[in-house]
Amino acid sequence: MKFGLDTFGDVTADTPYAHVIRNVVEQAVLADRLGVDAFGIGEHHRDDFAISSPEIVLAAIAARTERISVGTAVTVLSSDDPVRVYERFATLDAVSNGRAEIILGRGSFTESFPLFGYDLGDYDRLFEEKTELMAELLKEKPVTWSGTVRPPLTNQDVFPKTESGRITTWIGVGGSPESVVRAAGYGLPLVLAIIGGEPARFAPYVDLYHRALKEFGNQTQPIAVHCPGFVAGTDQEAADLLWPHARRMLDRLGRERGWPAMTRARFEADIADGAWHVGSPETVAQKIAATVKALGIQRFDLKFAHGTLPHEHLMNTIELYGTRVIPRVREILGE
Repeated sequence: MKFGLDTFGDVTADTPYAHVIRNVVEQAVLADRLGVDAFGIGEHHRDDFAISSPEIVLAAIAARTERISVGTAVTVLSSDDPVRVYERFATLDAVSNGRAEIILGRGSFTESFPLFGYDLGDYDRLFEEKTELMAELLKEKPVTWSGTVRPPLTNQDVFPKTESGRITTWIGVGGSPESVVRAAGYGLPLVLAIIGGEPARFAPYVDLYHRALKEFGNQTQPIAVHCPGFVAGTDQEAADLLWPHARRMLDRLGRERGWPAMTRARFEADIADGAWHVGSPETVAQKIAATVKALGIQRFDLKFAHGTLPHEHLMNTIELYGTRVIPRVREILGE
């Protein structure tokens, strides 16, 4: 069982983008020192997130850490070029001594499509074809491929090659059965992004993934879960600290997507019975352990940055996650 931390580089109040990015590097350095297994950075192209080029930030993290895996959460493959994605991550894998990871996904926002000249009407086709090409590039052999979303390749080699022969690559899924089956078809590990509802309700997707792997004749692959969370000294302190920042973030998303305004009662219900893993170290550990048991997963990633939460609260969450939550989860699972 492995444990990770994810951030999108959320822009905190009155903090310049450059400072937020430097703070993310410090957060990863702390996570590495505390023995956290993985650190993931999401790619976004909007004003409430500071990081649009995760690979550069991950390279800075790799230079200051020793053991933690450095990856994305996620790389928006649909609006990128798979060849360039491979090249950047193969380079990151070299500078990190084999610690690079990719989570391929569609992303939960669409700003990158018009920014890079893609039509949202091609949403599904872009991801399907580019995932197909990426799966071939990951084999690190000459590639022959043709599709409709980029020029074809004919017996084309791509460099640099990795020392291990393959970059660790996952497919991130938000709840679509078709996406689960696609990941199984390529034999790639699966990340379930559970950002709403009870985690246990995703068990059918886990079962579908395992069945699809067998039907495609692919080997068993690990499954990870990405969930929002926050840790503080007590349950009440965690909820009180997180609430104003989470409300601001969720209300903005609600205005964009037509959701109702967030209420404190609904927020606390999401903590009690939904996807949010929020509270004291013991409470968060118990909920993570329950999620692991319900889904039979091999990795849990806590998305620890939310809206305008200040850097010092994020560092405290990382400290508690590394020193108290992870050891306690391991103890519970051992029992």
